[in-house]
Amino acid sequence: MKEERKLQITWLKSGIGYRESHKATLRALGFRRLGETLEKPDSPAIRGMLAKVGHLVKWEMV
Repeated sequence: MKEERKLQITWLKSGIGYRESHKATLRALGFRRLGETLEKPDSPAIRGMLAKVGHLVKWEMV
């Protein structure tokens, strides 16, 4: 059985002052509060979201 890779994503910087689409991407990732850490599966869709808001979050492979 193939083990699924995961990404650990932490929201570090507020979306205030950035485009509404960046804030919407943070919400789509599942973030509710600044400083929150989530685990998401490593997929092209998640990687695309991280590319868009990479200046607001920190991520690493788990």
